[in-house]
Amino acid sequence: MDENHKIIFLVEDNKADVRLIQEALKNSLLPHQVVTVRDGVDAMAYLRQEGEYADALRPDLILLDLNLPRKDGREVLAEIKNDPKLKRIPVVVLTTSRNEDDILYSYDCHVNCYITKSRNISELFQIVKGIENFWFSTATLPSK
Repeated sequence: MDENHKIIFLVEDNKADVRLIQEALKNSLLPHQVVTVRDGVDAMAYLRQEGEYADALRPDLILLDLNLPRKDGREVLAEIKNDPKLKRIPVVVLTTSRNEDDILYSYDCHVNCYITKSRNISELFQIVKGIENFWFSTATLPSK
Protein backbone atom coordinates (compact mmCIF):
# COMPACT_ATOMS: atom_id res chain seq x y z
CA MET A 1 0.00 0.00 0.00
CA ASP A 2 1.46 3.38 -0.95
CA GLU A 3 2.11 6.15 1.57
CA ASN A 4 -0.76 8.26 0.21
CA HIS A 5 -3.28 5.55 1.06
CA LYS A 6 -4.71 6.47 4.47
CA ILE A 7 -6.16 4.17 7.10
CA ILE A 8 -9.05 5.73 9.02
CA PHE A 9 -9.85 3.73 12.15
CA LEU A 10 -13.48 4.22 13.15
CA VAL A 11 -14.42 3.09 16.65
CA GLU A 12 -18.21 3.35 16.67
CA ASP A 13 -20.94 1.04 17.98
CA ASN A 14 -23.90 2.70 16.23
CA LYS A 15 -24.45 0.91 12.89
CA ALA A 16 -26.30 3.90 11.39
CA ASP A 17 -23.44 6.27 12.27
CA VAL A 18 -20.90 3.84 10.80
CA ARG A 19 -22.85 3.76 7.52
CA LEU A 20 -23.21 7.55 7.44
CA ILE A 21 -19.52 8.17 8.11
CA GLN A 22 -18.51 5.61 5.48
CA GLU A 23 -20.93 7.22 3.02
CA ALA A 24 -19.51 10.68 3.76
CA LEU A 25 -16.01 9.40 2.93
CA LYS A 26 -17.07 7.34 -0.11
CA ASN A 27 -16.51 10.02 -2.76
CA SER A 28 -13.17 11.13 -1.37
CA LEU A 29 -10.40 11.81 -3.86
CA LEU A 30 -7.94 10.59 -1.24
CA PRO A 31 -7.17 6.87 -1.41
CA HIS A 32 -8.24 5.49 1.94
CA GLN A 33 -9.64 2.55 3.82
CA VAL A 34 -12.08 2.82 6.72
CA VAL A 35 -11.52 0.09 9.30
CA THR A 36 -14.31 -0.20 11.85
CA VAL A 37 -14.65 -1.88 15.23
CA ARG A 38 -17.73 -1.66 17.44
CA ASP A 39 -16.30 -1.59 20.99
CA GLY A 40 -13.32 -0.46 23.04
CA VAL A 41 -11.89 -3.92 23.66
CA ASP A 42 -11.64 -4.61 19.93
CA ALA A 43 -10.25 -1.10 19.38
CA MET A 44 -7.31 -1.74 21.67
CA ALA A 45 -6.75 -5.26 20.29
CA TYR A 46 -6.64 -3.78 16.77
CA LEU A 47 -4.25 -0.98 17.75
CA ARG A 48 -1.97 -3.40 19.61
CA GLN A 49 -2.20 -5.96 16.77
CA GLU A 50 -3.43 -8.70 19.09
CA GLY A 51 -5.38 -11.88 18.30
CA GLU A 52 -7.45 -11.63 15.12
CA TYR A 53 -5.89 -8.21 14.50
CA ALA A 54 -2.28 -9.45 14.36
CA ASP A 55 -1.93 -8.17 10.77
CA ALA A 56 -3.78 -4.89 11.36
CA LEU A 57 -2.40 -1.83 9.64
CA ARG A 58 -1.49 1.15 11.79
CA PRO A 59 -4.13 3.84 11.32
CA ASP A 60 -3.33 7.37 10.19
CA LEU A 61 -6.33 8.76 12.07
CA ILE A 62 -8.67 7.45 14.77
CA LEU A 63 -12.31 8.55 14.93
CA LEU A 64 -13.44 7.56 18.43
CA ASP A 65 -16.91 7.51 19.93
CA LEU A 66 -16.98 7.87 23.72
CA ASN A 67 -20.02 5.73 24.54
CA LEU A 68 -18.88 2.23 23.65
CA PRO A 69 -19.69 -1.24 24.97
CA ARG A 70 -17.17 -3.46 26.79
CA LYS A 71 -14.59 -0.67 27.18
CA ASP A 72 -15.62 2.95 27.23
CA GLY A 73 -14.14 5.38 24.69
CA ARG A 74 -12.72 7.47 27.55
CA GLU A 75 -10.67 4.46 28.66
CA VAL A 76 -9.59 3.78 25.06
CA LEU A 77 -8.45 7.39 24.64
CA ALA A 78 -6.45 7.30 27.88
CA GLU A 79 -4.79 4.00 26.88
CA ILE A 80 -3.89 5.30 23.41
CA LYS A 81 -2.38 8.53 24.70
CA ASN A 82 -0.45 6.71 27.47
CA ASP A 83 1.05 4.16 25.08
CA PRO A 84 4.40 5.28 23.59
CA LYS A 85 3.70 3.24 20.42
CA LEU A 86 0.22 4.72 19.86
CA LYS A 87 0.18 8.21 21.34
CA ARG A 88 1.23 9.98 18.12
CA ILE A 89 -1.75 8.68 16.14
CA PRO A 90 -4.20 11.60 15.92
CA VAL A 91 -7.45 10.89 17.75
CA VAL A 92 -10.63 12.78 16.95
CA VAL A 93 -13.42 12.17 19.44
CA LEU A 94 -16.59 12.11 17.35
CA THR A 95 -19.50 11.70 19.74
CA THR A 96 -23.00 12.85 20.55
CA SER A 97 -21.90 13.93 24.04
CA ARG A 98 -21.90 17.66 24.73
CA ASN A 99 -21.06 17.01 28.38
CA GLU A 100 -18.44 19.51 29.59
CA ASP A 101 -16.80 16.80 31.75
CA ASP A 102 -16.34 14.59 28.66
CA ILE A 103 -14.81 17.50 26.74
CA LEU A 104 -12.44 18.41 29.58
CA TYR A 105 -11.49 14.78 30.19
CA SER A 106 -10.76 14.22 26.49
CA TYR A 107 -8.47 17.23 26.28
CA ASP A 108 -6.82 16.29 29.59
CA CYS A 109 -6.02 12.97 27.89
CA HIS A 110 -4.48 14.89 24.95
CA VAL A 111 -7.19 14.22 22.38
CA ASN A 112 -6.32 16.00 19.13
CA CYS A 113 -9.86 17.24 18.57
CA TYR A 114 -13.33 16.87 20.10
CA ILE A 115 -16.31 17.10 17.75
CA THR A 116 -19.97 16.67 18.60
CA LYS A 117 -21.87 14.67 15.97
CA SER A 118 -24.84 16.29 14.37
CA ARG A 119 -28.08 14.35 13.98
CA ASN A 120 -28.61 16.26 10.73
CA ILE A 121 -27.26 14.07 7.91
CA SER A 122 -25.95 16.91 5.72
CA GLU A 123 -24.24 18.52 8.74
CA LEU A 124 -22.68 15.18 9.70
CA PHE A 125 -21.40 14.75 6.13
CA GLN A 126 -19.90 18.26 6.31
CA ILE A 127 -18.23 17.45 9.64
CA VAL A 128 -16.71 14.21 8.32
CA LYS A 129 -15.47 15.88 5.12
CA GLY A 130 -13.97 18.67 7.24
CA ILE A 131 -12.14 16.13 9.40
CA GLU A 132 -10.80 14.39 6.30
CA ASN A 133 -9.72 17.64 4.64
CA PHE A 134 -8.00 18.98 7.74
CA TRP A 135 -6.16 15.83 8.83
CA PHE A 136 -5.12 14.64 5.37
CA SER A 137 -4.75 17.86 3.35
CA THR A 138 -3.84 20.58 5.84
CA ALA A 139 -2.16 18.96 8.87
CA THR A 140 1.26 17.35 8.71
CA LEU A 141 1.09 13.92 10.29
CA PRO A 142 4.02 12.00 11.75
CA SER A 143 5.37 9.18 9.65
CA LYS A 144 4.52 5.81 11.14
